[in-house]
Amino acid sequence: MKKIILFSIAFAIAIIAKSQDMNIGSDYKTAIGLKVFPGSLSVKHFINDNIAVEGLGYFWQYGFRATGLYEIHGSFTSVDGLKWYVGPGAHVGFYNTQWTKDYPTRTSGISMGIDGVIGLDYKIQGAPLNVSFDWQPSFNLIGYSYFEGGWGGLGIRYTF
Repeated sequence: MKKIILFSIAFAIAIIAKSQDMNIGSDYKTAIGLKVFPGSLSVKHFINDNIAVEGLGYFWQYGFRATGLYEIHGSFTSVDGLKWYVGPGAHVGFYNTQWTKDYPTRTSGISMGIDGVIGLDYKIQGAPLNVSFDWQPSFNLIGYSYFEGGWGGLGIRYTF
């Protein structure tokens, strides 16, 4: 337990030291944070000025889903730090569902499919924070096939 606490303190000090040196303007290279609906961990990295890759890890009571997105970004000239983005992606999920007494079957397995994303991304000037809002429709191709239109949502990330 002491090692975990010491590691956490060292990690926090490193983050604070890094934030002192980082660019707090309207652009960023990498961001780590959370996206809400459903809840996920998000890591976004720009590989050039207008192309980013984003990895998402969704966790819920019945499983896990990992999603990778390739995002093409464009700027709004009237608002510094605000960008639109669109792009394709893919996902793989693992699930283990215990249904209620009305649906007593137990299912488990893997699901794989394709994703799309469209959204807005805003880097807050003067702060190491990024906020995004997007819609991420997906279609499962392996496992149980169906269209999911409810993924995406609000993202808040710490920028580097």
